[in-house]
Amino acid sequence: MTAPLLSPKDFEFPAIALSGIVDHGMYLHFKNCLGSAPQQGLVVVEISTLGGDPEIARLMGEDIRFHSDLYPQRRLVFLGKTAVYSAGATFMSFFATENRYLTRGTRLMIHERLITKTVQLAGPLSTCIATLKANLNEIETSIAIQNEGFQNLILGSRVTMDELLQKAPENWYLEANEAQALGLVAAVL
Repeated sequence: MTAPLLSPKDFEFPAIALSGIVDHGMYLHFKNCLGSAPQQGLVVVEISTLGGDPEIARLMGEDIRFHSDLYPQRRLVFLGKTAVYSAGATFMSFFATENRYLTRGTRLMIHERLITKTVQLAGPLSTCIATLKANLNEIETSIAIQNEGFQNLILGSRVTMDELLQKAPENWYLEANEAQALGLVAAVL
C-alpha cells in the first residue's frame, strides 16, 4: 500500500530541522530531535546541506530505518530544501521514495565517495604489500558501501545503476522537478 501524497501544509512545522555540514554536531542535534519526536503520525525531517561525512549520513539514516521499525504507526518523511548534496543525498536514500519530498528549486547532487590519501611505503617488502592491500581493501569496501546507498537511492525510480555510476564521478546535479520526473522523490512542494 502506497502512502498518501502530502500537501505543503503537512510540512509547516518540521519536527527535525537540519542545516549545514553533515557532521557529529548535526548528528547530535538530529538524535536529540528524533528522540523528542512524536511516536505516531507524521514526522517531517527537513534538511539543507552542501554535504559532509557520508558515514554520519549513514548513521542518521540507520536511525531513521531503526525508528521506522520501532514505531510503525509513525511516518518519517524527508524534506530537502535548497541543496541536498552528497551526504544529504545519502541520508535521503534511507527514506522510502514515497516519503521523499523537495521544495521547488532544490538541487540534489550525487557523487562518488572521495578519498585523499598518501600511501607511504617503507620497510620490508612483504610489509609494503600488506600496506598496499590494506589501502585497496579500504577503497573496495568504500565502493561497496557507496553502491549499496546508490541502490537504495534509485530503488523504484527510472534511474538505472549503470546510469548513476556513469554520472556520479562527475557530480550529478538534478533540479527538484527532474528528480521527481525520474522517480527519485514523491513530489516537489
